[in-house]
Amino acid sequence: MYTYETVTAAIEGLRKRGYSIDFNLEVDKVCCSKTSLALGPAEFEITEVYRFEGPSDPADEAIVYAIESKDGQKGVLVNGFGISADEIGEEMVEKLAVRH
Repeated sequence: MYTYETVTAAIEGLRKRGYSIDFNLEVDKVCCSKTSLALGPAEFEITEVYRFEGPSDPADEAIVYAIESKDGQKGVLVNGFGISADEIGEEMVEKLAVRH
């Protein structure tokens, strides 16, 4: 597993390792706004997760997900947590749950 100090460093590191798609989170899927790619929870796996907590500012809190589709397409999803977390469906909440 890799270690990163910042969200930006995590994204850059993942890009260098082939995670080139920028995913956005919707209620029941992750989508790429530059292509027609849209993946439901059963169509992708989370291969890596990096959680960042701001030292004093909750706005600095984020989770970086490395995502790989069932057919091998790789990308990155950045999402806030806590107050800034997006509202999503129950199945997606379960998929994105950070497990330690």
